[in-house]
Amino acid sequence: MRSPDPRATVVHEWVMKAEEDLAVAAHILDSREQMMAPAACFHAQQSVEKYLKAILVLRGIAFPKTHEIKKLLALMSPSDRPALSGSEEDRLTDYATVFRYPGEYEPITLVEARRTVALARRIRTRARKTLPPVPSLRRHR
Repeated sequence: MRSPDPRATVVHEWVMKAEEDLAVAAHILDSREQMMAPAACFHAQQSVEKYLKAILVLRGIAFPKTHEIKKLLALMSPSDRPALSGSEEDRLTDYATVFRYPGEYEPITLVEARRTVALARRIRTRARKTLPPVPSLRRHR
C-alpha cells in the first residue's frame, strides 16, 4: 500500500481551510447584516490567501507567514498566478490587516462585501484549475 504524499496532504488541508473561510463569508452575506460586512471581507480574503498558499505548497515553494497577497503572488510563476489588479491585491490585504482593527477609514458596505466574496470565488475557480481535485470537497456557492 502506497503511503500518501505528504505535500498532497498539506495542499488538501489548505484547500479545506480556504473552503471553510469562503463558506463563512457566504453565510455572513446571507445574514444581510451591514455590521457583518467587514467579517465577510475578512473571510473572503482568508480564502484567497489560503488558496494561494495551497498552490505554493503544491509547487514546493516556501512562503513567509503573511497576509500580504502581493507577496504571495510574487512567489508564484505567471502560469499559476491568478489575475488580480494591484488595487484588488491591496484591498484584500487590508481586509486581513487594516479593517480588522479600529481606525479611521470608510465603512465596508454589503455591496463591497458581495464583490469581495465574488472575487474570492473567482480566485477559487482559478486555483482549482491548478490544484489536484479534492475528493471530500463539497460544492459551495
